Amino acid sequence: MAHLARVVATAARLSAEEGAEPDIVMPAAWLHDCVHVPVTSPDRPRASLMAGDAAIALLADLGYPVALHDRIHHAIAAHSFSARIAPLSIEARVVQDADRLDALGAVGVARCLMLGGQLGRTLYDSNDPFAERRTPNDRVSSIDHFYTKLLTLAATMQTASGRREGQRRTAFMVAYLDQLRSEL
Repeated sequence: MAHLARVVATAARLSAEEGAEPDIVMPAAWLHDCVHVPVTSPDRPRASLMAGDAAIALLADLGYPVALHDRIHHAIAAHSFSARIAPLSIEARVVQDADRLDALGAVGVARCLMLGGQLGRTLYDSNDPFAERRTPNDRVSSIDHFYTKLLTLAATMQTASGRREGQRRTAFMVAYLDQLRSEL
């Protein structure tokens, strides 16, 4: 729930800055992860489509305007990194950026390390902690996840506001890695 609250708050800010329709952005942000598929599941790339379907069923039951359903569904479906669905509207771009921003910065570092621990990953490869002489493998090391995904996210931001915030949060993560390097 804390992830949802952060994504909703970020989506609200980005929506206002980018001129997106809150009647689409807000339900999409609240419901973007309403179907949970484990990160290790082969169904993971379909999770956002499944969430979009479940969200629209819920919104229909609640009487949310039918005219907005397709746009909300698209914003949910396109938020996912693994689904690789291009966001075609400003609302979808805002929801995607808001979700990806939650993987960056201080919260992103904490989420990466927490999930790595839950999945039994080591913190780093003791022979090459920063993947300088090998291909990073985030199935083994949490620090490798910075190189396989997290440090690339700022470049994928779809809005000017998201890009600015993504760059700021990525700079924090680079500083974290620099500090870790000095300590190791």
